Amino acid sequence: MDIPQKIDLHMHSAVSDGSDSPAQLLAEARSAGLGLFALTDHDAVKGCLQLRELLEPGDALFLSGVEFSCRDGEGKYHILGYGYDPLSPAILGLVEFGHSLRMKKIHARLAFLEREFGFVFPEEEKRRLLARDNPGKPHIGNLMVKLGYAESKEQAIREYINKLSLRDDFIRPEQAIRGILAAGGIPVLAHPFYGDGDQLILGQEMDRRLRRLMDFGIRGVEAFYSGFSEKMTGEMLALAERYDLLVTAGSDYHGKNKLISLGDTGLEDASQGPAGLLRFFAEVRDKL
Repeated sequence: MDIPQKIDLHMHSAVSDGSDSPAQLLAEARSAGLGLFALTDHDAVKGCLQLRELLEPGDALFLSGVEFSCRDGEGKYHILGYGYDPLSPAILGLVEFGHSLRMKKIHARLAFLEREFGFVFPEEEKRRLLARDNPGKPHIGNLMVKLGYAESKEQAIREYINKLSLRDDFIRPEQAIRGILAAGGIPVLAHPFYGDGDQLILGQEMDRRLRRLMDFGIRGVEAFYSGFSEKMTGEMLALAERYDLLVTAGSDYHGKNKLISLGDTGLEDASQGPAGLLRFFAEVRDKL
């Protein structure tokens, strides 16, 4: 089986913070002409299980994925997992832990916004928000826009929601990496250059961060990404070659919740991709 020309290994459905249901996402993947795609919802495998049931003969190859938001004393990381056993206790335990932290933060943020800014959230709206699979800051931001407390989701997050620091309520990167590995999956560092907020991690700092995550068991890097310049992609590919890391490509598509198109990875032809990408495909081939 040859690697397809057009791939996208990073996208989100309404199970986390995307706008498309798994069924709608599959329809979009068909329209975009993808040959291989992965759903990487935050702290959730439910969408992958649903989407796999919807696949029909002739559809693109599908790879189960997940994304965990992590933090430790060194900073913030997003860890992607691919090709894991979705029924493994290791991945289900990690998902449940991530979800519990997410729900704890939702309650804390709503209380903070009411206490500090006087924003009143009607009980029916709060019930609807808390009933979502994995509610997060974008969902609170959209609710604030609906209630007239902000002009946009981005303004709500930047000027209000982010005023509350919850730095201790995160999965640690080694927890995510080791949980993915224990479930038979491949842990990959998502959009590696991006840290907190507008922070860019470059040069020696990026090299040091990668080597530290390799000590935990990270297997690959997302070298092709919708937000990367050609120079950034080149630097990440050089690091992947230096440390013999696998390579992936993803758009970070969120449907209507972000201005990113499905398949916008910066990689024109995956079949002619770097050695790290071809090795990634070879490792997940039997899981497609």
